[in-house]
Amino acid sequence: MAAINGRPVGIRGVGIGIPSVMRTNADMEKIVDTTNEWIVERSGICSRYAVADDESNASLAVAAGLHALRDAGAEPDDLDMIMVGTNSPDTVVPGVGPRVQYLMGASKAGGMDIQAGCTGGLYGMAMAGGGIASEIWNNVLVIGSEVVSRLLDWKDRSTCVLFGDGAGALLLSPWQPGMMRLTDIDLRADGEFCDLISIPGGLAAEPASELTLRDRRHFVKMNGREVFKFVNRKIPPYLENFCSSCGITGQEVDWWIFHQANIRILEGVFRRLNVPIERAIINLDRFGNTSAASILMCLQEARADGRIKSGQKIIMTSFGAGMTYGAALIES
Repeated sequence: MAAINGRPVGIRGVGIGIPSVMRTNADMEKIVDTTNEWIVERSGICSRYAVADDESNASLAVAAGLHALRDAGAEPDDLDMIMVGTNSPDTVVPGVGPRVQYLMGASKAGGMDIQAGCTGGLYGMAMAGGGIASEIWNNVLVIGSEVVSRLLDWKDRSTCVLFGDGAGALLLSPWQPGMMRLTDIDLRADGEFCDLISIPGGLAAEPASELTLRDRRHFVKMNGREVFKFVNRKIPPYLENFCSSCGITGQEVDWWIFHQANIRILEGVFRRLNVPIERAIINLDRFGNTSAASILMCLQEARADGRIKSGQKIIMTSFGAGMTYGAALIES
């Protein structure tokens, strides 16, 4: 069952962290052999952001986290736990979470990272929601933060034009009237396809060496065609079953916050769901694929600009390296 039982879980605050450097498709034309028309046609992306030299994954995460606390009227010392979903940590050891805990001055909080591909933000929501529902924690900050720009092969136009840096954050707490409520959540993985998106070199499987450097094994590798097939085959029936388990149909969902990977993927999924794509919250054109941050950034923007109103049903759904995927139902 997808339902969250126990103490009701609410989204008390939302936040966003945007890097300093914006790169348009015209900028990308100067970096790699591509054109604006090629990028827009294949992805729907017009611009994306990248961190400056003095910015980091942790600094983006802190910016988004503090924004979420301000939105909620909360303080860092109110936090019990900080979870950072990321695939591009500043260092593998230590993780980003403990750095963020220190930099925010959250003296009573734990800190940890979640590595679940682009589904990392959703995995964090599930873990936080479970902890609040079972009364382990009262206030959990879930952050998705990425600096994928530093892990891209800037000679590979099939990947480097797609990704952007950014962070999104949610403060989850016991639900009270006026909050968005997290009612249902489900997580899955299909490790048979774990090699579709990877960074093969640099760690225990392939320790750094002259060979891994020469073969550019330390950068993101993605089989875009097979990812497209996986998502369009797997995700529509999964979402139909998820909606059924929640007691609703896809047509009853007011807003869909889908992982911002590629506009062609979104079009294919919504066509198979028989749901108009106008119900999707999309910021892909401005931010590109921000990996674990994407759905959290979308939620913040949609609530800030008034698209999300009281009494609506929102489904957040994501997929990513692993291959991981999942969905959550929110009632506003």
